[in-house]
Amino acid sequence: MQRKVPKGDVFEFARAAGLFGVKRTSDMIPDCHPLPVEYTAITFEINGLEINILVEVHTIYKTGVEVEAMHGASVTALTMYDMLKPIDKGIEIRNIKLLEKSGGKSDLKNKQFPELKAAVVVCSDSVFEKQSEDRSGKTVISRLAQLGIETLKYDIVPDELSAIKKAATALSGAEHQLLIFTGGTGLSPRDVTPEAILPLLDRPIDGIMETARRYGQERMPYAMLSRGVAGFIGETLVLTLPGSKNGVEETMDALFPQILHLFKVNKGQKH
Repeated sequence: MQRKVPKGDVFEFARAAGLFGVKRTSDMIPDCHPLPVEYTAITFEINGLEINILVEVHTIYKTGVEVEAMHGASVTALTMYDMLKPIDKGIEIRNIKLLEKSGGKSDLKNKQFPELKAAVVVCSDSVFEKQSEDRSGKTVISRLAQLGIETLKYDIVPDELSAIKKAATALSGAEHQLLIFTGGTGLSPRDVTPEAILPLLDRPIDGIMETARRYGQERMPYAMLSRGVAGFIGETLVLTLPGSKNGVEETMDALFPQILHLFKVNKGQKH
């Protein structure tokens, strides 16, 4: 097969047009944002008089590239149509669909981690004295359950250095792979959770809470004031979350489930 018609090499012209289509999707579709395309492959499957166009697109970004891939497929198909219509008036483009998408947030959210067990500690004077009801700790437990993680211990302590340190020391062990504190990360005189936890960390991981604060700051103006810390005490990953229900939800949205990858890395497995 010579791959040519009067206008030239159909497959190579169409492939080049499809590559432009992928990269220029945001110019044509208003709600698509410009994003970095790391890799694009356009291949053809020939079955008699049918030509299937397969477009594969990769990116490292906060959104997927399925629209870019389908736009590339449509431009490829239209280019082939334009080149082939002089020799076949009956040519038609049938359908464009997403065949597969992987590697995004939806993949992670569907994962379960039943091998991990957690402990949750609420740091609050008012909840400890039964003057108010805990909402943040229960939110943490509920979110963990969605990932298949069982909370073995749920405790409430006052905003005191000694009480928080005691809880951290008692709960960071082989029984709990994950230890989450909620409350006491702000700037009021009684907010002492970071001061209690930081000296106990064998390996602080600054990037965890930097990520949470950056995520929160995009949604409300005071997230930068949170002083949460994170890291390992022994083999237990310790996180200190805000005391509000909204703050807990935003922090967990920012960190989970991707943060759970740390347990594989901590055991010496590769990224």
